[in-house]
Amino acid sequence: MAETLEPDSEGEADAVNYGEVDTELVERVVEAVAEEDAAALAALVDDLHPADIADIFEQLSNDQLREAVDLIPGRIDGDVLAELEGDTRALVLDELAPHEVARAIAGLDTDDAIEVVEDLEPEVRGEVLAAAPRALRVQLERSLAFDEDTVGRLMQRDFVAAPDFWTVGDAIDHMRQAGERLPELFFELYIVGPDFKPVGEVPVSRLMREPRETNLSDLMLAPRALIPPEMDQEEAAYLFEKYHLISAPVVDDSGRLTGMLTVDDMIDVIQEENKEDLLALAGVTETGLSHTVLDAVRSRAPWLLVNLGTAIVASLVIAQFDSAIEAIVSLAVLMPIVASMGGNAGTQSLTVAVRAIASRELTSANARRIVLRETLTGLANGLIFAVVMGIVTIVWFDFAELALVIAVAMVINLACAGLSGILVPLALKKFGADPAVSSSVFVTTVTDVIGFLAFLGLATMVLL
Repeated sequence: MAETLEPDSEGEADAVNYGEVDTELVERVVEAVAEEDAAALAALVDDLHPADIADIFEQLSNDQLREAVDLIPGRIDGDVLAELEGDTRALVLDELAPHEVARAIAGLDTDDAIEVVEDLEPEVRGEVLAAAPRALRVQLERSLAFDEDTVGRLMQRDFVAAPDFWTVGDAIDHMRQAGERLPELFFELYIVGPDFKPVGEVPVSRLMREPRETNLSDLMLAPRALIPPEMDQEEAAYLFEKYHLISAPVVDDSGRLTGMLTVDDMIDVIQEENKEDLLALAGVTETGLSHTVLDAVRSRAPWLLVNLGTAIVASLVIAQFDSAIEAIVSLAVLMPIVASMGGNAGTQSLTVAVRAIASRELTSANARRIVLRETLTGLANGLIFAVVMGIVTIVWFDFAELALVIAVAMVINLACAGLSGILVPLALKKFGADPAVSSSVFVTTVTDVIGFLAFLGLATMVLL
């Protein structure tokens, strides 16, 4: 029976913030580090989950983190290293000797171990591999032979397979005898033929419900996805999402079973890809807690330079109408409104497009319909806000012709914003560029230039 929280004296249940960092505990860790009290520090982290230890370490400054690792290197096991974020993990690894890293990763599954090893400098990586158990070293070297961000780097090389002529009892007895050699976490038993090619899979939950004499061939389901190790991890994550997979077999060029992917790794991939796309739309890279001001400046300054260039292009357009602005000062007051509205409308369309491309919802089959939808959406919004701005202009400046000019410019720019917001990412994808990284700069340039050109150009023709 599930427990419930008893209401307090005011009739409300006490809130429990699961997963949040215990700030009081962090302060005690900082105090123990400052006092160089290894025993106190070890006592504070001994009973914590590895993920909670990682959270605490990520709250420390770089110097505090180094001192903490130096005080309790033996407490930094593989599970803690696997939970740390990349930059923090790199700092921790720098403080550990190669044999200590080898000891830490020895108990990890290969997918977690390779994630740790990837963060090592090449020369240190060789020393760690040399100190690691031979079986693990061979598996890690095979994984490192694949390109970064591919399934070969991510897959787990420990799995459970059985021939198709076995019974449920044979499979259960085999798993019991395997003991510690079984993967730490697995969901399906892969059924293989004489050539070790997967012909089916049996969920462990179904296996445990059937009588011992039942043949595995009568229980197995056809594999929903056979994944090659060269596949990009984002493509694999898409298959997991599309087919609702818990795990999937990885096969080599000849179709033989060589490993498996599990849903926990795919969740990490999906979150990482979504985070990268979100940051890329803003033209920045991730700035972790361990990054310095210089790191942040280096990651952001290049895109600011690009934005400066596009702003200069927009300013050159404005400069062509300096005489109109001198004659009618109200143009200078109103023209940022047209460009700003276009920029916002373009960003809305762009965000929808990039998300649809990433989730495979926007394809060549439906692209024409989506382009038309976004263009008409921009046009409709342009008509709505043309009326609004027309009224505002008349009330503000008592100038009917100027109200007409800004209304027409608003319609033109918002329609172009909707069109560019969908066409720019599609074009970049077609030419092999990442739409999330490059699109915002081009869309902003289009909306600024067209907004200023339409408004100031119409004002010159109509009012002068």
